Amino acid sequence: MNPKDKVYVVTGGGDGMGRALVVQLLQMGARVAAVDLSPERLEATRKLVPAPSQSQLSLHVLDVSNQAAAEALPSAVLEAHGAVDVLVNNAGIIQPFVKVQALDYGKIKQVMDVNFYGTLYLTKAFLPHLMQRPAAQIANVSSMGGFLPVPGQSIYGASKAAVKLLTEALFAELLGTNVKVSVIFPGAIGTNITQNSGVRTPGADSSAAKKSNFKPLPVDQAAQIILSGLQKEKPRIFVGNDARFLDVLYRIHPTFATKFIAKQMAALLG
Repeated sequence: MNPKDKVYVVTGGGDGMGRALVVQLLQMGARVAAVDLSPERLEATRKLVPAPSQSQLSLHVLDVSNQAAAEALPSAVLEAHGAVDVLVNNAGIIQPFVKVQALDYGKIKQVMDVNFYGTLYLTKAFLPHLMQRPAAQIANVSSMGGFLPVPGQSIYGASKAAVKLLTEALFAELLGTNVKVSVIFPGAIGTNITQNSGVRTPGADSSAAKKSNFKPLPVDQAAQIILSGLQKEKPRIFVGNDARFLDVLYRIHPTFATKFIAKQMAALLG
């Protein structure tokens, strides 16, 4: 789908990969409803948009894990733009870098509520409207942690695995309709997800970067890969060499791949 004159809803649009998607879509002539929990982050996104394009942008402060608020969002987007053509469920948080036994149930619930239920709520809220368009798309952001177990991110991975299976089943359910479905697997991306998730692990990001053979992909490049994949209507979009490599490795030899990642994460878990 050519983004020009189409209406996109992008969650997590106040920072990182979501912000890059919003800015690039506007540059491509799309109309965008940017959604984020933080009004300050949304306003920072707006300031990156040239004045002539700001009329194409609407800002929506929303907690995606709030079902009632999520169900009310389509009305706000329709009021601002008159239609909706593409939903990009990008909003997500990670967990503290700890093992399952050390993770409290409050954080477990929060991660599942934002990553899985937030994606589910918005998918169900927008799908009836998308079905009415001549052509439409749903793109849900999973993670390479959604197909490969990562010690210290077990609940995050479980939430993203749920997003993966939900999206792949939705793809099957919508075959033959006007709605195309894509699942996105980012690898290491240079975002602020650690801080935005309320995770404070001193030195975790720098330690991981030093030990990894894969350097974080800049958010602008990640957004370009995603938008290229969506234009080509790819069902599976891998963002970064690490995501592509580990997908192949895990399918060929899952035990070896799991031990490989465990070794990479050992320094963070102690």
